[in-house]
Amino acid sequence: MDEKIKSSWERALHPETLKKNIITASIFSMAFEMLKSSIIDKIEAFYTNGFYENRMVVSPEYKEEVLSLNRSPLYASLIWLQDMYAIDDKDLEIFEHIKRCRNTLAHEMLTFASSGVDFNVAEAFEEMISLLRKIEIWWFENVEMAIDPEAYPENLDLEQVIPGPVWSLQMLIDVALGPEEEARKYYDHFVANADKI
Repeated sequence: MDEKIKSSWERALHPETLKKNIITASIFSMAFEMLKSSIIDKIEAFYTNGFYENRMVVSPEYKEEVLSLNRSPLYASLIWLQDMYAIDDKDLEIFEHIKRCRNTLAHEMLTFASSGVDFNVAEAFEEMISLLRKIEIWWFENVEMAIDPEAYPENLDLEQVIPGPVWSLQMLIDVALGPEEEARKYYDHFVANADKI
């Protein structure tokens, strides 16, 4: 048997490798959905005028100022974020790279499991976390802090702020893909403190 084919099948059939690759692809897809949600949902909520029958009432300005920018709500939202200086051209390129990585992992799972992919998955995760953090920090600084500046210390270092979605994503990556001791620290901390909540 050809050595390359043999190696590919060994990789695809090795139980630990296969499980890790499937978990990696699943977490990546989930993380991408979290990023999309951060991009679209926060803007829509920003344009919300309240609730009616447990549904958001989105103002007409959302359609005029955001959705009119592109047929895709995702790309319209990215353009809006760029217009607000929350992201730049480089961030849009990074988003496109992350999207291509996600599509590769989602649609070419067997290839990923057997012979890998032509990008560094760990680096793509880092890019995704970085972009998510940039967007979340922009909202925190320009909306939340602007609405109620007295609620935050004057000398607040934004580098020390960890937005909830970023923390959640990092925790999922650590637990699912990190070393056992990293995964255990979250679990052990939860078990030790669950009754105190």
